[in-house]
Amino acid sequence: MPDTPPPAVARGTSQAERRTAFLAGLKAMAPTGIAIGVWGVVSGVAMVKLGLSPALALAMTFLVYAGSAQLAALPLIAAGAPVWLVFVAGCIVNLRFVIFAAALHPYFRHFSAPRRIGLGFLTSDIGFVLFMPRYGDAAVKGTPEQTWFFLGVAAGNWVTWQVCSVAGILLGAVVPQGWSLEFAGVLALLAIVVPMVANWPVLAAVAVAALVGWAGQPLPLRLGLILAVVAGVWAGVIAEKAVGRRAARGGRA
Repeated sequence: MPDTPPPAVARGTSQAERRTAFLAGLKAMAPTGIAIGVWGVVSGVAMVKLGLSPALALAMTFLVYAGSAQLAALPLIAAGAPVWLVFVAGCIVNLRFVIFAAALHPYFRHFSAPRRIGLGFLTSDIGFVLFMPRYGDAAVKGTPEQTWFFLGVAAGNWVTWQVCSVAGILLGAVVPQGWSLEFAGVLALLAIVVPMVANWPVLAAVAVAALVGWAGQPLPLRLGLILAVVAGVWAGVIAEKAVGRRAARGGRA
């Protein structure tokens, strides 16, 4: 099925305008590059240290392209967990992308299914966080500017992640076991997550996920991580509904 632009979108967008929007996306993503790069290196090293061959590690980083899901699955793989549990863990860790997809759908629904799948593969936490505040209140959704901004952010994130993840895979065999790469990974995640905590629902989600994750550390097969994700999503949804109800009451007052 061919792509059909939304009726309200101008069709004459020039190459210069597309390039400007793409570069704007790259520029918006640039401040997070160091944190994403560190996270990519840590993920690459972790894959090799937990027993994956370089070939399998490269395949995982290019095909999965999801740091949190990769690190959730790796300990389960190393522990010999059944395939279904590894698959479920990866899906649960990435449940947030269902919410991202629903929010982004109005901007990309005019594309064909294969292109939407490609855009979905390139979607990231950083991409969503940078895109929605910029275009969330746009009167017209699905403009070429929005698409090319999204692609700029996605391209910058993808290249940074893959280059650094591959570097981590290549370094995995020579990095001493005593190096505290896990701590570097935690710092990188904090650098990515903290700017996202911009409202009460997100704060509630982070707080509940952190509490459940800490309490669930003794559970086998990293099940505490899965419970933390579920609890965090649940807390965020409940908090967002509460904020919405409060805003509605304030509007009627």
